[in-house]
Amino acid sequence: MNVIFREAEEADVSTVLQLLQDDILGATRESNDINIYLSAFRRMRVEGTNHLIVGERDGRIVATYQIIFISGLSLRASRRAQIESVRVASDLRGQRIGEVMFADAETRARAAGCVLMQLTMNKSREQTSRFYQRLGFTPSHIGYKRDLI
Repeated sequence: MNVIFREAEEADVSTVLQLLQDDILGATRESNDINIYLSAFRRMRVEGTNHLIVGERDGRIVATYQIIFISGLSLRASRRAQIESVRVASDLRGQRIGEVMFADAETRARAAGCVLMQLTMNKSREQTSRFYQRLGFTPSHIGYKRDLI
């Protein structure tokens, strides 16, 4: 699989937004206002532990994910890698790009001193759940969210 993963640059944000919108859930919940995404990207860069990663193949961004490194006290002061906003271009799904993407995420997590990777997903994504389990993730917790807007 000839996909190269790298840190996103500001110029990549519009393409990442297209990947987020090219999704059954993202199509209705993402905005067309690029400025809010550019502002968020700039805040992520300042945080230093919050990274937007893109995967390129033949000069085209075909995948993206966000990885946030979280230091904590529980689990013997373990550091975690939180994975968010995982997307592969819809015309390329099923070609193992997701597997390569998670191998990249694991490499980055280990390099940052993390002892575990964690993620949440919308429970309507049954096929995605099977994919994560195939990669070795276990559905060990129940997640809750509360809208603040």
